[in-house]
Amino acid sequence: MMQELTNLIHFPITNDTWIFFIVLCIILFAPILLSRLRIPHIIGMILAGILIGPYGLNILERDASFELFGKVGIFYIMFLAGLEMDLEGFKRTRTEGTILGILTFLLPFGAGMLMGLTILNYSFWASVLLASILASHTLVSYPITSRYGVNRRSAVTISIAATMVALLTALIILAAISAVFHGQSDWVFWGLFALRLALYCAAVLLIVPRLARWFFRTYAEPVTLFTFVLAVVFLCGGIAELCGLEGIFGAFLAGLALNRFIPHVSPLMNRLEFVGNALFIPYFLIGVGMLINIQLLFQSTETLLVVLVMVVVGTATKWLAAFAGARLFHRSNDEAWMMFGLTESHAAGALAMVMVGTQLEIEPGVYLMNDAVLNGVVMMILFSCIISSLATDYGARRMALYDEKKGMTSDDEKIMIPMRYPDVMPNLVSLALLMRNPKLNRGLIGLTVSGDDEKGMQDRARGKRLLEEAEKMCLAADVRMQTQSRLATNICNGILHALNENDASEIIMGLHHKRSIVDSFYGSLTTNLLNGMFRQLIIVKCIMPPNTLRSMKVVVPPKAEFEAGFHRWLDRLSRMAIQLGCRITFFAPKTTLERIRSYVQHNHEEARIALEAMDDWEDLMMLSSQTQEDHMWVFILARRGSVSYLPDFEEIPSQMKYFSNCSFMLIYPDQYGDPQQDVTFAAPRVQTQQTLYTSFMKFISGWMHKND
Repeated sequence: MMQELTNLIHFPITNDTWIFFIVLCIILFAPILLSRLRIPHIIGMILAGILIGPYGLNILERDASFELFGKVGIFYIMFLAGLEMDLEGFKRTRTEGTILGILTFLLPFGAGMLMGLTILNYSFWASVLLASILASHTLVSYPITSRYGVNRRSAVTISIAATMVALLTALIILAAISAVFHGQSDWVFWGLFALRLALYCAAVLLIVPRLARWFFRTYAEPVTLFTFVLAVVFLCGGIAELCGLEGIFGAFLAGLALNRFIPHVSPLMNRLEFVGNALFIPYFLIGVGMLINIQLLFQSTETLLVVLVMVVVGTATKWLAAFAGARLFHRSNDEAWMMFGLTESHAAGALAMVMVGTQLEIEPGVYLMNDAVLNGVVMMILFSCIISSLATDYGARRMALYDEKKGMTSDDEKIMIPMRYPDVMPNLVSLALLMRNPKLNRGLIGLTVSGDDEKGMQDRARGKRLLEEAEKMCLAADVRMQTQSRLATNICNGILHALNENDASEIIMGLHHKRSIVDSFYGSLTTNLLNGMFRQLIIVKCIMPPNTLRSMKVVVPPKAEFEAGFHRWLDRLSRMAIQLGCRITFFAPKTTLERIRSYVQHNHEEARIALEAMDDWEDLMMLSSQTQEDHMWVFILARRGSVSYLPDFEEIPSQMKYFSNCSFMLIYPDQYGDPQQDVTFAAPRVQTQQTLYTSFMKFISGWMHKND
């Protein structure tokens, strides 16, 4: 007991429990205090590291835990950058990203070479290494973009691509310098290096996606999936180090490889971001702060000169590259500040490069870089991270305000999910999360309806457990779910009453489980719902988790653009395709395709769409030849009497056998007017009148399409 008390009284503290407690207090209170001063949290973590570190109050020493968690933290930053990258946006902006990467490398590199040879009087190779350190950068301020929700904007995507170009070029130059000093700079060395790099990138981008698709289809337990993802990240990072690259490059590639399997709104993504932002990334930032010795600025003129040159030259050239790129790409000033902020900070890459320089001997006892350069780089990390965080925060805040004004909408979105089967519920909730509009920040409505009898009471208990699981799944994705458990004499009535009471915009439900050969394809419940509601109804059958889908194919009838719910289902499917990163192909008449193309390009420019003209709905068997296991077919249908109703819709149940080996979705969009049938379903006379009416409308609709 006395020994433990002594360890607490004497600094630095060595007790593991108290070390972890102090770090957690910093992670907890630094954002709270700095938010009042409008200072980005990242700066607070670095300043806290300076304060408690060996060059500050010496409360803690930078032990092995900071080394380990720090490495995990920088891996996490790069992994999340790859994981959250808008791949379609990257394909559209890859030229801009490459150009910005060249600018943000060449300008600091050229200026650094000049300053190193003239002002600092360094040797040629020392100047080259110093210039490479200035030219490279790390995405330290990237978490700020996630906090403001602008991490999928094109400016961020361009900056990430530029980071990879600059970092990879700097690492190649570092490898070249190391090879020169070890006498290995021949064509054999460079040939093997290029071969290792190519094989490594190909292996990660080809093998990891296939492994991930199999794993996500086979296992669904959250902890298992989380552990699998982290294992892949560090496996890729470790192999990258064996190939002579930095591990952060491998972590970024792992994020790209897993990008399509972890949607941005999924519970798994929320868990990954939560753990990283709550523990590993702050640990890394605090560890960076503990490396910084402010006193060196006043103890050595050489160190002060190195710091001034690196900070001034590095910041000025990065700013010039970002704003020159923004003008070249016709980007706004807010986007320019964002690109400058993301490409300004230095951290892991700069430290690795300068450490290599301090170990390369020019002659016995004389190294390529001295301690003054090492201290200067550490100080540059502090100033660059502060400037980067302020610039990124400014640009992200301005872009978020613009998005908020632009995204104002009158969408009445309230998605309701009736649940009955435990094996279907996870897929229904996942689809609802993919379809919802995150800008509206509205929750989901989970519903179970049980019969008002003895068996119904047992079903109600199972339904409550089902709702609890669904609510946990939504909370894991940081989405609210309002749950309701109802008793009703008629199940359909209970669902319709809940729909009206909650003013829900649509229903997402699973295709009923066929219990006998006399059961219809839809089942009586779905049929009655179709007759009793005019809001959108989505019927789903998933044979695999939605996040493993590679393609969506949507079959749209003629005149669908004239239906009241045309934009609603188009919004839902486009949003789903964007989150999954998959291509969505529309089959429809040419006039309908043109309306689809115009709306999607204007409102969901990130979506990858393909358009194929189709005028004949009589036989879907021809389309079934394009079916694969990881595809989802979506059929836009219509209720009888609607503008886009076709008599061919009656054949859908018999033709769905051609699509039995893949997932499919049937959508009945909103229609004008009132439900076709009264909610009570009590009077057979009403059903007879409805049958006569719908038969008449079927004849009129068929005649109109025939003569169109």
